[in-house]
Amino acid sequence: MTARKAKPATIPALHPDTPNDGQVAAAVVSFALLADPTRVRMLWALRDAELDVASLAAIAGCRPTVASQHLSKLRFAGLVEGTRNGQRVVYRLRGGHVRALLSEALFHADHQVSGEPTHD
Repeated sequence: MTARKAKPATIPALHPDTPNDGQVAAAVVSFALLADPTRVRMLWALRDAELDVASLAAIAGCRPTVASQHLSKLRFAGLVEGTRNGQRVVYRLRGGHVRALLSEALFHADHQVSGEPTHD
């Protein structure tokens, strides 16, 4: 009886040194959507919680209809996702990359505002 060799684990390919056109376009859309204070406030609130439109509107200081319009754009870009729970939809960030992107952007802003030196 011969022993079977285990298949080596598949390691995902690393990102290329140069992003392709699709990656650049998707990043530009994400960055553009982060260029709005209401959206940043809503995304920040979603970093550790799932919230409905009314809660996000209260946090962002806007009407629920305005929050809903912003959420529609964020959903379209793949930054948030929603789950229907009866009459309401509960939103959450779509993955750890969005959380990391938002956190790093705000940590960078904190250094700019506070005057603390930047670091690697």
